[in-house]
Amino acid sequence: MRALLVSLLLLATPVHAAEEVVLGLSQDEVAISVDFDGSEILIYGAVKREEPIASDPLHVIVTVAGPDQTLTVRKKDKRFGIWVNTETVEVDAAPSFYAVATSAPWEDVIADVEDLRYQISIPRAIRSVGAEVENTQSFSDAVIRIRKSNDTYQMNEGAVGLHQQTLFDTALTLPANLTEGEYPTRVFLTRNKEVISVYQTVIDVRKVGLERWLYSLSRQQPLIYGLMSLAIAIAAGWGASAVFRIFRPQ
Repeated sequence: MRALLVSLLLLATPVHAAEEVVLGLSQDEVAISVDFDGSEILIYGAVKREEPIASDPLHVIVTVAGPDQTLTVRKKDKRFGIWVNTETVEVDAAPSFYAVATSAPWEDVIADVEDLRYQISIPRAIRSVGAEVENTQSFSDAVIRIRKSNDTYQMNEGAVGLHQQTLFDTALTLPANLTEGEYPTRVFLTRNKEVISVYQTVIDVRKVGLERWLYSLSRQQPLIYGLMSLAIAIAAGWGASAVFRIFRPQ
């Protein structure tokens, strides 16, 4: 009886070919210097299989996320001719940077239930708490809209090249206003809109050189950093005044 039950369970359970990602990065570290104006990361890899390629098409999703931030989002309304804050939502965790790239249109790549499970899409990556308003989603939408406008949130459908259902590659642009920290990078393989394999790695983003020294000084010695900033401002003002006096028409 037990053997019969096991056989029935095996027949009822869909069996997928064992497929795993072998990933490569053009660079796994990004150095933020004084003249840093952004960077491009090439993500490429292959699908390792133990069985022949299945007949159903394979799709690839790549995500890169920056460190989470806590945000306070306020809605303003005009009251008596004055713009005032009327509603507030606390966003418990929003990635400072988030990019998604897919090998096909989003609706063809993954089901909503799988997106909910793995938190892949941009709206799923944001968590709002402490809200006492009717429509909290509008506040999350506002965060997404603002960050899409400055390229810190990116949705790139069809940007992953997939060749012979085995080799894939994509290029993601990192903007100049990156937050320092670890950037978790995930690659999802999907078939029939279901996730069949997940690969994870990390891209390290760090300040270097003068930028690193100033950042560390501002965090560890804020008084010295403030006095130095004041002295630089005074010196710059005095220098500009001296140049103006020299070249001022007599």
